[in-house]
Amino acid sequence: MVDRDTLILIKPDFLDPAFPDTRFYCWHCALLEGVLVSFPALLTRLNIVRIDWPRPRQEVIQLIGEENQSLPVLVFADDASEQSGARYSRGRQFVAGKDDILQALSSRHNIPAPHP
Repeated sequence: MVDRDTLILIKPDFLDPAFPDTRFYCWHCALLEGVLVSFPALLTRLNIVRIDWPRPRQEVIQLIGEENQSLPVLVFADDASEQSGARYSRGRQFVAGKDDILQALSSRHNIPAPHP
């Protein structure tokens, strides 16, 4: 059971074998980390899960299936009403990608909307 919305992010400072000798961070995840710092009340309202970059990403697979491993992702609590633009997998609603996540954080968790 998911009792709070769960934001899943990639831990920064990872290696991608396709680009030897280069360290990376996911800039979409870094953007969301900045939102978490800017609105610390989110830390009490969300489950924040930071996982390693390589696939398979078991934490994501368990929640929303193997086909939905792209990150960042926001998985809605089991008791959430139907959310605009949400996708479904394994009986759970979720949104993926920075823009949809930012919109959901604004509408569900009462933070300001990002400026266009």
